[in-house]
Amino acid sequence: MKSSLDHIPPRKQRELERVLQILHEEFEDALKGGAAEFKKRGRILKIILFGSYAKGGWVDEPFTMKGYRSDFDLLIIVNDRRLCDFADYWHKAADRLIREKSIETPVSFIVHSRREVNTYLKEGQYFFSDIRKEGIVLYELDDEPLAEPKPLTPADRLRLAQEHFADRYALATTFLKGFRFYLGEREIRVAAFELHQSIEQAYSCVLLTLTNYGPPSHNIKFLRSLAEEQDRRLAEAFPRDQHRERAWFNTLNEAYVKARYSKHYEISAEALTWSGERTTILLEIVNRVCHDHLEALRKCIG
Repeated sequence: MKSSLDHIPPRKQRELERVLQILHEEFEDALKGGAAEFKKRGRILKIILFGSYAKGGWVDEPFTMKGYRSDFDLLIIVNDRRLCDFADYWHKAADRLIREKSIETPVSFIVHSRREVNTYLKEGQYFFSDIRKEGIVLYELDDEPLAEPKPLTPADRLRLAQEHFADRYALATTFLKGFRFYLGEREIRVAAFELHQSIEQAYSCVLLTLTNYGPPSHNIKFLRSLAEEQDRRLAEAFPRDQHRERAWFNTLNEAYVKARYSKHYEISAEALTWSGERTTILLEIVNRVCHDHLEALRKCIG
C-alpha cells in the first residue's frame, strides 16, 4: 500500500490529520472503564484512506448545481471483531466528525478486524483487494502486511455480480411499490420506512454488483457516499445544492428506526413525494450503472 499524500492539497491533509485525531480520541474514550479483556487490549491497527482521495479523482464542488463533494473514505482496522460495533464504539466519532468545523470534507468510514479483512482478501473480495492496492496508510500500529489477495476469475465476478443485481434490484423495486401504496393510503410513517428501504437496497445493489461488498449499515447517507464513489452518475438522483432537499433526505435517513418505533416521527407529504420521485430516478440510474458493469464483465470473458 501507499503512504504518500503529496497529491492532496495541504488544507485537505490538515483535515485528515484532524480526522485521525478525533477517531483515536473517541475510540479511546469508548474503551475507558471496560472490564472485558478485549476492551483493555483494544487497538486500532491501521487506518487506510481509499476511494477518490486515494486515487486522485475527487470532486469538491459544494456550490455547483448538484452540490457534490467527495468524502474521505476510510477503512479502520481493529484487533478484535467485537470492536467493530458502530453503536458501542464509533457513533460518537461519526457525530463529532459531522460537527467539527475544521473538517469541511465529509467523512465516511468502515470498521473491520484484521482477521475479517484478511479473510475477505483470501476469498477474492475485490473491494478490499482494491483498497490494498490503491489505499494510502494514514496510521498503523505495526507494519504487519495484509494478506495477499486472491483474484476471482472473470466468470466468477460476473456470476456474483449478476446474483447481487437480481436480488437487490428486485428488493429496491418492491419497496418502492410498497411506498407508493402506503403513501396513497396516507400511512406516512410506513411509507417513509418503505422508501428508506428502497433507497438502501438501491445503493447496496450498486455496491454489491460493482464491488462484491456491502457494509452492514442502514445509513442511506453513508451508503450513498460509497455508491457514488463507484459511479458519479448516481449523484444525479439526490442533488445536494438545496438546503430543504438535504434536510428531507436527512429526515428520511432517520426513518429506518424512528418511523417504526417513534410515534413522534414526522415527514411532510411534500418531502415524501419529492423523495419518491428522486428514488424513481435513482433506480433508473442504478439499472444503467449495473448493466454497464455487467456488460463490461461479459466482454472480459469474451
